[in-house]
Amino acid sequence: MTDHYDAIVLGAGAAGLKTAWQAGLRGKRIRVLERSNKAGRKILMSGGGRCNFTNLYVTHENFVCSNPHFVKSALNRYTAWDFIGKVIEHGVPYHERKHGELFCDNKAKDILNILLDECTNVGVEISTKCDIQSVSAVKDNIYKVSTNQGELTANAIVVATGGLSIPSMGTTPFGYEVAEQFGMQVLPLRASLVPYTFDGALKEMFARLAGNAIDTDIQFGNTTFNEALLFTHRGLSGPVVLQISNYWIPGQPITVNLLPNESVMDLLINAKHETPKALIRTIINKHLPKNVVLELEALWWEPLKDKPLADCSNVQLNTIAENINSWEIVPAGTEGYKTAEVTLGGVHTDGLSSKTMESKTQPGLYFVGEVVDVTGHLGGFNFQWAWSSGYACGESL
Repeated sequence: MTDHYDAIVLGAGAAGLKTAWQAGLRGKRIRVLERSNKAGRKILMSGGGRCNFTNLYVTHENFVCSNPHFVKSALNRYTAWDFIGKVIEHGVPYHERKHGELFCDNKAKDILNILLDECTNVGVEISTKCDIQSVSAVKDNIYKVSTNQGELTANAIVVATGGLSIPSMGTTPFGYEVAEQFGMQVLPLRASLVPYTFDGALKEMFARLAGNAIDTDIQFGNTTFNEALLFTHRGLSGPVVLQISNYWIPGQPITVNLLPNESVMDLLINAKHETPKALIRTIINKHLPKNVVLELEALWWEPLKDKPLADCSNVQLNTIAENINSWEIVPAGTEGYKTAEVTLGGVHTDGLSSKTMESKTQPGLYFVGEVVDVTGHLGGFNFQWAWSSGYACGESL
């Protein structure tokens, strides 16, 4: 015997639950299958346990995708304010942090409970500890899903299995395999919103500075972010590093401006005139932590460290200034999926309808959330993509 549904959703994360809730509102019979022992595990650990559930300033420019226009339709149809409305309706207190980031006042579980309550209210069935063994298309556009809990059939399959980030939570490439099984193109995958690692002397230097945080600009190509940079025992982290990792091409240099609000050349030249006996580090110490400045001194102006500014040529000072304002470094790599917040790449959007998330070549097969080649910036944008893509799909089922 098999149970038949209007749609089976593979994955009980943010996108899967939103899809199920939305389809259930339309009277559809929906079953959600989750391989772990509880729904929404990634929601629970997100945002330091407080879930950065959306952002006040969502636009298509906050997303990385091979087709930058793909996200527009879904984002316009279900906005941040639509989800905020549900948060308010459920009485969940929240607050805004910098850059329009919205977090729960209490726990991320408040967001998960919204999703689960809404799914319950519209009759969505959720099965946990459900290992999916195969997905196949049978006659008359019906799909069959074989699991450790039996066989199910449905008119549609929604792949909401997420990416490969945080493997300790049981992530698998299953969603990408389903896409390829049905002839969909999957773009290359890599860890993103992830810290950088370094080798050799830079790794040793950063390890000595571990725990120090400074506001910087980091640039790669035409993209620049300004946020906090954190030195770690393995390299560099902090919001600014995670943000630029969405754009970085491995093996290429990034440019770090350690004093983004200052022209270091102007600082040094002015000090040379006003306090000619001062040392270079004395001037830079006013703007950066002293232990950071000592490391930079050893790196860039060791021969000048005890010379007063009056004895330093403008050419020498300019070289130091350029290093501080535009330091080019090449990361050895990233910390990988273990600490990455998202997976870059995924199911190619050229093969999906931007209005419904349905495959253009396989009727009844849908992809939502992180499994798709859509990656948001840090700051609640990936959750908003889950809500928006889930809404678009749920309205179509």
